[in-house]
Amino acid sequence: MPKLHAVMRGSVFIVMLGIVLTLSGCGINNIPADKQQVDASWSQVMNEYQRRTDLIPNLVATVKGYATHEADVLEAVTTARAKVTQTKIPADILTNPKAFHQFEQNQATLSGALSRLMMVTENYPNLKANQNFLTLQSQLEGTENRIAVARRDYILAVQQYDTELTTYPGRWYHSLLYSNYKMIQNFTISEQAQQAPKVKF
Repeated sequence: MPKLHAVMRGSVFIVMLGIVLTLSGCGINNIPADKQQVDASWSQVMNEYQRRTDLIPNLVATVKGYATHEADVLEAVTTARAKVTQTKIPADILTNPKAFHQFEQNQATLSGALSRLMMVTENYPNLKANQNFLTLQSQLEGTENRIAVARRDYILAVQQYDTELTTYPGRWYHSLLYSNYKMIQNFTISEQAQQAPKVKF
């Protein structure tokens, strides 16, 4: 009899193991895995936007030293940066359309202000020759490129996650096991609207 119990326990274990392997191979873990990828991609987007925000005070100070007549442009950049840094980002921003749209609009406004600032620097040859400005301009351009890459990665991660929630078999797993997972917001403003133009020397 003990032998029979051992055989039965072994059989139950093999059946359970088979079920677990079958479920793991059929996408049952895709939703949480995709959500983790979305979160990681979003963190990278935030890191790159923060890097850009941190560059702005030095850039504005450098330009101000040469372009004193561009007060309105400098003020627009400063105001846009202040709006970005002072806006509180709610914990549910990725599933909150209003908050996400506001974040995106604030970043686009800052991109536009930076674009105008970089355009007016064309009128100041001494500024364009300033080593500090050249360094900041190069850092800003590199940051804009990193922002574009981070946004692209986020867009792809969200696309994969949202597709998993709305197609089969992910749709079944969503309703049965992951009903607290919500659709994620994605960027709608174009890359061109987000990027500051390159300054040509």
